[in-house]
Amino acid sequence: MAVVPPDDVVDHLDTFLDVRRDAAPFRWAAAEQLHVTVAFLADVPDRKLDDLVERLGRAATRRTAFGAAVAGGGAFPNVARARVLWAGLDTDEDGRTELSRLATGARAAANRAGVPVDGQRFRAHVTVARLGHPEDVTSWVRLLDAYHGPAWTVDRLTLVASYLGQGPRGRPRYEVVEEFGLSR
Repeated sequence: MAVVPPDDVVDHLDTFLDVRRDAAPFRWAAAEQLHVTVAFLADVPDRKLDDLVERLGRAATRRTAFGAAVAGGGAFPNVARARVLWAGLDTDEDGRTELSRLATGARAAANRAGVPVDGQRFRAHVTVARLGHPEDVTSWVRLLDAYHGPAWTVDRLTLVASYLGQGPRGRPRYEVVEEFGLSR
């Protein structure tokens, strides 16, 4: 389940990264893969999909749309031994609260539908690159810290299916299953 930025926001970030990608041999995320994962479901059995969709729809309508922008950056598990390079999400206090509640509601909806959720603590981010081995990415995080993309209104939750290895160059292929509008 994800918050998917609109095309102009993705294009802005992609353009910012594009001129820099040749400087590091990371596995850079393609523009169509840029999103904020609010809950990761490793496997959704077909028999549980309808219930999950219904529950996610209800969870989304309990949340209010909010403003956001892709800004800043970081690395997992840390800057000195990074395996993932990410861009952050800038929101005001109400937006942080709504996003956190959206993630909690999406996870609860999945659990109630009998779909296990990855137990990782939610941290709003857009994965921009994966590294083959742990590496110090301090300079990349500083570069991302200087980035601030255009603002947009987060007004929907998107259920995305991921098909590992089926995209270009062995990347995942993403397919939108359903979109759920947040309340205004």
